[in-house]
Amino acid sequence: MGTFFAIVLVFVGCCSNVVSLELLVREFPGCGNIVTFAQFLFIALEGFIFETNFGRKKPAIPVSNYVIMVTMFFTVSVINNYALNFNIAMPLHMIFRSGSLIANMILGIIILKKRYSASKYLSIALVSAGIFICTIMSAKQVNVANEGTEEQGFYVFMHWLIGIAMLTFALLMSARMGIFQETLYKKYGKHSKEALFYNHCLPLPGFLLLSTNIYKHCVLFSQSTPVVVPVVGLTMPVMWFYLLINVITQYVCIRGVFILTTECASLTVTLVVTLRKFLSLIFSIIYFQNPFTLWHWVGTAVVFLGTLLYTEVWSSVQTALRGPAVKDKKAE
Repeated sequence: MGTFFAIVLVFVGCCSNVVSLELLVREFPGCGNIVTFAQFLFIALEGFIFETNFGRKKPAIPVSNYVIMVTMFFTVSVINNYALNFNIAMPLHMIFRSGSLIANMILGIIILKKRYSASKYLSIALVSAGIFICTIMSAKQVNVANEGTEEQGFYVFMHWLIGIAMLTFALLMSARMGIFQETLYKKYGKHSKEALFYNHCLPLPGFLLLSTNIYKHCVLFSQSTPVVVPVVGLTMPVMWFYLLINVITQYVCIRGVFILTTECASLTVTLVVTLRKFLSLIFSIIYFQNPFTLWHWVGTAVVFLGTLLYTEVWSSVQTALRGPAVKDKKAE
């Protein structure tokens, strides 16, 4: 029951979160900072009440280590959201972030001196190829959609390249944070809920640097069209309503993944999250009518094929299918 409940939370929470984020970004492409701040504030308040017991519970992992982790986590979150300001379409944003396996493997080889099987290297090559195809096709769309003077076209393309560079940096930083978190857990034990709280609480003062942008979007959100909130019956600006949905669904998504990691093997978690990303991508393309060519579909298929190969899903399925046959032979 716990596993099924967690899977429902992941699919409902994460997919709804992507939809609400796109509704926000389509209206105000530069609203990434206020979205990130709202998410951090909500999760930090929840953790302060229920995890730290209003600050009375001491952390199991030294706060100095959390400061390092939080610096990386804050940087990754802000850059990922801010990249949407640079002509990065939501489908490309999702596909690019699916390339975390590449970054994890590269840094694992460099920092942890890990070695992988041939199938792992093949899977990473597939993921890289898929992201490359989607990125190149998106670059062509940027050029076509912004036909004008040569100077204008060059400016728009360079603007888009900055967004790609930001996503790449965030991908590598996220992988480095994962390795650092892995070493902490080996040393002090797993304290996922505690890490979730500190990862969202400690960065809050950093948003003071973004206060001007956040205040600007607060004003813009307040000026948006009023809408009646279902069930409650209250009237509020539609952008604040979208933000509220985004914050709640983000929390549901994170909680679902956390429960899943305690109930299932890492393979199952990866498979569920990968499938969730794929469904979010399909919904974004169909519902929001995002431009997606045949080559985009090819690139997407290659990315997810590589991801599934990396998690050795097919080998696990074969083993599961062989299981009953092996037992029958032993019984004979």
